[in-house]
Amino acid sequence: MTAADPATVDAPPRSYREVLRDRRLATLLSGDVVSKTGDGMTFVGLPLVALELHGTVPAAVAIALVTGMPYIAPFGLSMFYGLSRRRFDPRLVILADSALHVVLYVALGALALTGRLTFWVLVAGLFLASLLRLLSASARRLAAVGMVEEDGRLAVNGLIGTSDNLALYVVGPALGGVVVTVWGTDPLLLTVGLSYLALLAAAAVAVPGKVTDHDGPGGAEAATSGWAIMRRSGVVVRLALVVFLFDLFYGPVEVALPLLVTDELGGDGGAYGAMWTSFGVGALIGALLTNQFRRLRPQLLLVAIIGGWGTCAAVVGIAPNLWVAGAGLAVGGVIYGPFLAVAYTLLQGLLKPDEQQPVFTLYGAMVTVALPLGLAVGGPLVATAGPRGGILLSALITALLVPAALYWLRRPRT
Repeated sequence: MTAADPATVDAPPRSYREVLRDRRLATLLSGDVVSKTGDGMTFVGLPLVALELHGTVPAAVAIALVTGMPYIAPFGLSMFYGLSRRRFDPRLVILADSALHVVLYVALGALALTGRLTFWVLVAGLFLASLLRLLSASARRLAAVGMVEEDGRLAVNGLIGTSDNLALYVVGPALGGVVVTVWGTDPLLLTVGLSYLALLAAAAVAVPGKVTDHDGPGGAEAATSGWAIMRRSGVVVRLALVVFLFDLFYGPVEVALPLLVTDELGGDGGAYGAMWTSFGVGALIGALLTNQFRRLRPQLLLVAIIGGWGTCAAVVGIAPNLWVAGAGLAVGGVIYGPFLAVAYTLLQGLLKPDEQQPVFTLYGAMVTVALPLGLAVGGPLVATAGPRGGILLSALITALLVPAALYWLRRPRT
């Protein structure tokens, strides 16, 4: 029913350098990292654009709309493909998503440069541009992993994690800050749209078209939904639950941190930005180191990451000054860096190739919704317990997840 556990494969796992010898894979990942750099620029730029255009809309609501839209809009479509028997062509999805980003962001940028962009046009454009976002993320991972054998899975997932951390959290926000500082917010949307030309070209050149009927011998009626596949293997459901809960329990930290830095530790906005920079750099280092753990059992590595992050969160919660808090976040970033790569590698090892697309799509939707829910829970939790109490409660609950995860992921499949 499932593929062999990655830990039991006889062939030694391949390194980053070895898998990047495949020119198609290197081309796809190069285009992916450029487009993610554009996404990273929006972390800095979109809130500022919203503040310039919001008009009568409350500023906080405007920021929430423009930053949340890229995550809200694609959720329904991803759930449809994850819960139904339909399959999509990964190459076609990547091309369509890239084209949407290029056309709509360039159009929004042109309106901004000519002074004709309004807030609600911006919201509508962001909604349409992000419709295929989650499907495209699954498609890129499926296409990349499909270019290597089983012994290259962790390396490919690690490279995707490295590009995420580098582009989304380090290079992208830095470039976004430079663009806004030097030229203002008007050229930002245009720059983001142009960044997706790299992914569009890479997918056109490197990703093969759909050569098999992924719906199965009987078409869509004979195919199986992602949820049905997950239910057949209890450990797949439990793995998804572990990842969901881990991301959910992280939410209060993101709510509490700005209050901890500014109220409890006497920092300012610059200090708060430095906190997240330290985490981002740590996460990048952790992602780069992912492949060094390729001989460890992914189940145990995943549990160790959960426990390590919980410990670092506790350090941040009791930190007496900004330096200790920053060090806790930096080490926490290093520990967290390999998390998604290890989780996806473990998930792939539990699935047949034709089962991966619907499960990845449903899994991605579940993971995406965990953080907003965690933030929603974190608000009242931090308001009641205070910033230190909220972070410490998050660390405690994360620590309690460790024995549960160890049991769930090692328990024989039913």
